Amino acid sequence: MNYVQISSLIFSQVGKSVMIDPQYYSLLFPLFDDIERFDTMTDSIRELTILQPDDWHIHLRDDLALSTTVPHAASSFNRVICMPNLVPPVKNAQDAIAYRARIMEQLAASDLSLERKSAFDPRMTLYLTDNTTAQDIELAAQSGIVQAVKLYPAGATTNSADGVTNINACVDVFEALEKYNLPLLIHGEVTQDHIDIFDREKRFLDEVLAQIIVKFPTLKIVVEHITTSDAADFVLSQGNHVAATITPQHLMFNRNHLLVGGIKPHFYCLPILKRESHQKVLLDVATSGNPKFFLGTDSAPHATDKKEAACGCAGCYSAATALPLYATAFDSIGKIDKLEGFASRFGAQFYGLPLNESTITLVNTPMQVPTDYPYFDGASLTPLMAGETLPWSIKA
Repeated sequence: MNYVQISSLIFSQVGKSVMIDPQYYSLLFPLFDDIERFDTMTDSIRELTILQPDDWHIHLRDDLALSTTVPHAASSFNRVICMPNLVPPVKNAQDAIAYRARIMEQLAASDLSLERKSAFDPRMTLYLTDNTTAQDIELAAQSGIVQAVKLYPAGATTNSADGVTNINACVDVFEALEKYNLPLLIHGEVTQDHIDIFDREKRFLDEVLAQIIVKFPTLKIVVEHITTSDAADFVLSQGNHVAATITPQHLMFNRNHLLVGGIKPHFYCLPILKRESHQKVLLDVATSGNPKFFLGTDSAPHATDKKEAACGCAGCYSAATALPLYATAFDSIGKIDKLEGFASRFGAQFYGLPLNESTITLVNTPMQVPTDYPYFDGASLTPLMAGETLPWSIKA
């Protein structure tokens, strides 16, 4: 029995508390599309102050791109887990130290307040390759800035050509990760050409990740940007050492939004958006209060002309508006009160880090997402939901 089948829904209507029996939950789900699902919560909460959140999966890119991406991330988040798929990748502690220095240089040059600059803490990751050694892991653990190691199956996403081609050759590295308590962050898709793109996450769970967990039972693992009910159920079935991040786009959209009425390139990401049924399960687990699920935007900048192309790049850019996006998703089912755990507590707890002490306030006041941001070399950067109005915004 999966998570949705064992879930129950409690809601208030005209002053009466009603419990929906779990066996009827899936039958009632379609009806929610035709009613206001969120007026109970938004009627009672118009302003929400939460602990400053962290982003446990973000792409800042490098060099000139950092002048845009770093201020956007640092405006809302204290800690961010920086993805290592640069060109060339961040393969060892020395690379990580140099990359963090470039990030901090752009932070210092930004117009952010001193408070935000001092709070921002980019946490680094190593890019796992076929040539990564146990010594690389030891040095990363000793660096004080490397928080995790990222597994990209070769060819799975942007700049993943140097990714792992043979999981079985990573035994020494996985043992070292266990020894030094460094989490393994996983882009969970198989990459064989003959496997349907909508099936690649489930195939990875069944054929690859299950085997890793059996062989390395104490290895901390984050299944990143999960997109299916299969992934949610998989994470729920594992111990507390296995968790998952969820993006705003996978909570708010499904493949109909991407494909119906014309291809929408700014909804295209990897792993790709799935069926509405999967979207609903992700929203359910994200708002459940289960600490296995926490915020990871997977914000991934590509210049607008690279997205709006015959062969467009994969990635949704959400760093600057991530919190209003998540608030909108949570409030859509009356669960805005669950946002702080997902955004500000559960990730830090999984990584064994202290909770942030500062706070940020969201207000139920509409905001318009900018149509674009200036990017480097005269290019523009189009965010997720560009030009659209969100019901939640960050209080100035």
